[in-house]
Amino acid sequence: MIDTTRTTRRAVVLGMGASVAFGRYALAQGLPTVAVTKDPTCGCCEKWVAHLRENGFTVTVTEGPVNPLKVRLGVPRDLASCHTAQVGGYVIEGHVPAGAIKRLLVEKPKGTGLAVPGMPAGSPGMEVEGMEPDTYEVVLFGSEARSVFTRYRGGTPA
Repeated sequence: MIDTTRTTRRAVVLGMGASVAFGRYALAQGLPTVAVTKDPTCGCCEKWVAHLRENGFTVTVTEGPVNPLKVRLGVPRDLASCHTAQVGGYVIEGHVPAGAIKRLLVEKPKGTGLAVPGMPAGSPGMEVEGMEPDTYEVVLFGSEARSVFTRYRGGTPA
């Protein structure tokens, strides 16, 4: 007789391992380009772009009005920040850490994109020497629902 509990657990563990390995393989093959739209005078946006580049992303930057793009892409007003990006079919709003974007691209959850509302201290691009970093949520949002995708304290997962 086969122990189905053991077989099922083994299948789940092997499946999870294969999923993680495939995700790493997919990212190793090259990250998609992030298209950022920002206000021309925003310094924190430039720092966020540098953060993405330091983490392996190729980034294109368009300077100009951001609010019409936010509306067109379906960014809820209460999740808005200072810049908007697009990558892999998703919208990225605000100071979302590169690690959260990479996870999004591997897991491919149903939703419009990720947002870090406002401009939390210590988030990528918002680092201020001598200031304690905030703990903040990275929100997965879409037309039907929203949920906490992950939490960070500064640039580190919390």
